[in-house]
Amino acid sequence: MPLKLSLKPGERFVLNGAVVQNGDRRGTLILQNKASVLREKDIMQPEEANTPARRIYFPVMMMYLDEANAQKYYDEMARRLTEFMTATRNPNVLTECVNISKHILENEYYKALMICRKLIDYEDEVLGNVTSSVPAGRAEG
Repeated sequence: MPLKLSLKPGERFVLNGAVVQNGDRRGTLILQNKASVLREKDIMQPEEANTPARRIYFPVMMMYLDEANAQKYYDEMARRLTEFMTATRNPNVLTECVNISKHILENEYYKALMICRKLIDYEDEVLGNVTSSVPAGRAEG
């Protein structure tokens, strides 16, 4: 099933490891086969992985973007997910953590990444950082 991306002027995204930027007008890109695509707003820099949920998001993001080397990031993700699960008693959040693990084991990294966003939202709510669901807490512009 093709993936259709509607792009804002100047919007950047990663496509199979390459950073691509849209021109000065809105554009549409249709991908006909499987590819790792991540919009700029969903990309986290290593220094932005500064909270427990973001420390889960980052290695999952790397697994998605660098699927050939996913095992390299697995141990960090598993350790951080375990720490997070130990620190919370919220049954819904714990279920989401289990779902992240399930998707990782099935090599469904994008699905796991989207659940990680829910953990970041939950964490922001608990910590009082109700900014946005953007991984690094950056406001969308």
